[in-house]
Amino acid sequence: MASRETVEKARDLRRRMTPPEVRLWGCLRGERLEGLKFRRQHPIGPFVLDFYCAEARLGVEVDGMGHGLIEQAEADRRRTAWLRDRGVRVIRIAAEDVRVSLDDVLDFIARTARERSDG
Repeated sequence: MASRETVEKARDLRRRMTPPEVRLWGCLRGERLEGLKFRRQHPIGPFVLDFYCAEARLGVEVDGMGHGLIEQAEADRRRTAWLRDRGVRVIRIAAEDVRVSLDDVLDFIARTARERSDG
């Protein structure tokens, strides 16, 4: 369960999505990707996932250049471990890949979601 603060943060993040997040959301919303239902800026516990598919228990994070910094990478690892311990698989997509290889990104997300819901 997410705190009120985390829910408010998610609402704010929905209003301030990055261009790669907006582009990817256009392909995920309304069950456009193989009938999978995704939510955007979805709060889980103390965290907000960029995109979340409950059916596959899959979180999708779009990472900009800042995620390559040592401190941010460590925070990402802790966050991913916390979510994994609660049964949520997280995949990280580079923002640049959304920009230049959107079809490949969508294929990767769909394959990963199918693995989870098939197994």
